[in-house]
Amino acid sequence: MSTPARHKSKLRQHLRHQRQSLDLRTRRQATRRINRNLYTLIRRNQRIGVYWAVGSELALDDFIAAAHQRGAKLYLPYIDSHQRRLWFTPLPPCPERAAGHHFGIPQFAGPKIRAHALHVLLVPLVGIDERGFRLGQGGGYYDTTLTHIRHRLRPRLVGVGFACQQVPVLATENHDQPLPAFVSEQGWQHFRTQF
Repeated sequence: MSTPARHKSKLRQHLRHQRQSLDLRTRRQATRRINRNLYTLIRRNQRIGVYWAVGSELALDDFIAAAHQRGAKLYLPYIDSHQRRLWFTPLPPCPERAAGHHFGIPQFAGPKIRAHALHVLLVPLVGIDERGFRLGQGGGYYDTTLTHIRHRLRPRLVGVGFACQQVPVLATENHDQPLPAFVSEQGWQHFRTQF
């Protein structure tokens, strides 16, 4: 493992520990606040990409319920085992109808679309810096997906997570792209990004 990869691995471990260390009351309050902060994104018939929280990731349950009630169309990432670029499939109102799992993420049946067909994409993260650069799980799925839509009409990209996941600066590579916004329990934070 190279030195930068080792550094990212240690940072991921540290930030996951920060996230896991939130006491239950603080986590519940922060989760409710973040979900409420995201309500402004909900519009009838808009296609919104969400994610299925795994482990200590921020859960979007309240946002998902509100979006379904308000008539938005929700989509979950669909992982094709032969490529890193994500597809998105409709998230049914009753999530127990999963067709299968990939890395603990339910894979739902239905017509697949690419990220550029979404109006909004909520992007999970392990960490984010004060410039909007994100540290993901390390699989490269979101990085690859965002790279493919770099020169297209893009959905509104919003990183979501807890405030404890933000760091001053992350080491970046050529393929890394900053997110224009991050939403935590402290509210919205907008970054100056160039695409």
